[in-house]
Amino acid sequence: MATQRTYATGRRKEAVARVWLWPGEGQITINDRTMDEYFGRETSKMVLLQPLEIVEQKGKVDILVNVVGGGLSGQAGAIRHGVTRALCELNPEFRPVLKKAGLLTRDARKVERKKYGQPGARKRFQFSKR
Repeated sequence: MATQRTYATGRRKEAVARVWLWPGEGQITINDRTMDEYFGRETSKMVLLQPLEIVEQKGKVDILVNVVGGGLSGQAGAIRHGVTRALCELNPEFRPVLKKAGLLTRDARKVERKKYGQPGARKRFQFSKR
């Protein structure tokens, strides 16, 4: 593995995560806070650690993240995407494994916009014949 810092960007919904990754002791810092301080939910932490567990790098790399936009769930997905891309930069041998797990694909789903003349994106006002 290379000893330099690698950078990658991850996106999910409206969230954008800038991720720096380098060999270390496994410290994860998100917006100048630890992962446990930033994410209260266990599922968000689990999502974030998925790529590290797949390539068995948990506890072997330090991660610094700057994430903005969206909610906590979208931010967790954006960080996962960024970490996955950074791992591929760090070691190209990880790419096939992460690709097979479906972590390199950017989740393009976004909130559908509200349309005029109705209360939401898909919802309609109640219909009455009379």
